[in-house]
Amino acid sequence: MRQTAVGLAVIGVLLIAGMLLYIYTGRFNVAATQEHSDLTEWILETTKDASVRYHARDIAAPDLDDSALVEEGAEHFLEDCVLCHGGPGVERSTIGRGLNPPAPDLADEVGEWRPAELFWITRHGLRMTGMPAFGVAEPDAEIWAVTAFLRRLPTLTAEEFQALTAPPPADSLPAAPEPEP
Repeated sequence: MRQTAVGLAVIGVLLIAGMLLYIYTGRFNVAATQEHSDLTEWILETTKDASVRYHARDIAAPDLDDSALVEEGAEHFLEDCVLCHGGPGVERSTIGRGLNPPAPDLADEVGEWRPAELFWITRHGLRMTGMPAFGVAEPDAEIWAVTAFLRRLPTLTAEEFQALTAPPPADSLPAAPEPEP
């Protein structure tokens, strides 16, 4: 029994020493052009999924079916998210394509998350993914609007997205005041 414990301790020390040697010699490639190994990908994905679900567990989502809220969220999405994620009929930018892991096509991803989890991800961001924490600059109401839009995203066509994010026609804007003489 004692030999087994000593053997396991030695193996543990050797594994830790090997890991530290791997890290400190620079052998681990941190380049964004280098894809993660399957093991690293599994560790990161599993950790992310479990963490988001845990931290969002007590968040109560408001009613997200309001069309005005969805429209507001679409405007914020166009302003803050399309650059990396793209959108219906809109390709990801060079920045979005250059991230590692790549910024996902949210139309394919949002169905995996509850609204509270989408809110939490948008508010707090995700470490080491390029996903910023919008909660440091945006109020929760705007983040819920984006969440409402994200729930609609998988079913939107390019034309519907363009209609949601198009500026209002010039004739619907208030007239500029007349200059003083």
